[in-house]
Amino acid sequence: MRNVEMKHIFMGVLATIFAHPSFATGLVSLPSTGASATSAYLTCHVRNNFGSSGVQIPNTTTDNNCATFPANELTSPVSGYTLIASANRSVVMNNTYTNNTSITVGTVWDRVWRNAAGTSCIYGTKFVPNSNDYRPTVTGTQYFEVNDIARGGFSGSGTVNVGYFTPITTPPTSPVYRIGRTYTSVQHRALKYDTAANKALVGTNYEALPPSAGGSTASINGEDFEIAASTTAVTSAANQTAAVDSNWVDFTTDAVWADDDGQTSPNSAMTYIEAACTTAAPVAVNDAIRLRQTAQEFARFIQVSVPGFVPPGGTASPAPVVPF
Repeated sequence: MRNVEMKHIFMGVLATIFAHPSFATGLVSLPSTGASATSAYLTCHVRNNFGSSGVQIPNTTTDNNCATFPANELTSPVSGYTLIASANRSVVMNNTYTNNTSITVGTVWDRVWRNAAGTSCIYGTKFVPNSNDYRPTVTGTQYFEVNDIARGGFSGSGTVNVGYFTPITTPPTSPVYRIGRTYTSVQHRALKYDTAANKALVGTNYEALPPSAGGSTASINGEDFEIAASTTAVTSAANQTAAVDSNWVDFTTDAVWADDDGQTSPNSAMTYIEAACTTAAPVAVNDAIRLRQTAQEFARFIQVSVPGFVPPGGTASPAPVVPF
């Protein structure tokens, strides 16, 4: 009986989702089969070369696919929703890079809004970095850079709606460059990091929309090494793929206390996933939020996991691996 009831709830919410009008701004649909026949990802913000060449945020008329404009980060991006759960979660890294000690590298804001009917929820995630050095045994200060935020628990949700909000801040908040129905965060690099002109160019073989056919199922796909500023960034086709995974939604961003490429965009956007839910109180599942450093510049692959609210029955498989 419960399965039948849940099926009716999900079908009703999907009807609501597909009834949303299509605008340049606002949440956009992301099917469980991926954004298109060729990629799990869809394009959101196209300026800034994934954060390597400056920080510009969307407005109601410019570069605003997936962008929403609520009054603030406590307000739902869709009318008729009320905030029902909120938690601030410490992001604690402990791996070989931290010399196997626990270092807090930031905070995740985890929020849930629900509609009046109790049939649809919006799950919000935001990363706020701090100034702690996560590699205390290495000369200089290394800040954890979040290039992707992946959120799990959506395998039973069918098509979801996704988007983000960049409040006006100084320095600017990082926009979201792409969103994928995938577990895999795919590295993106500029051609070089030595001049403004090179930072605006894409590295050799890097894909804005990674192919899904035969795609990677790893947490991070790319070249796991630090790159010198004057070195040309080159990758292979195999390291630019991401398989569709209906349980996960991945947001590509560029949030770090101080960026190696010289840009400053410390906070991530508030990211949103609208999916079917019930009137039950939201439940947090361990490791449901994965924060990924994909070695965009002078860094290595790192993943840090924190608990996150999930839709009813949602899980956070696969289990995370340290350091990624």
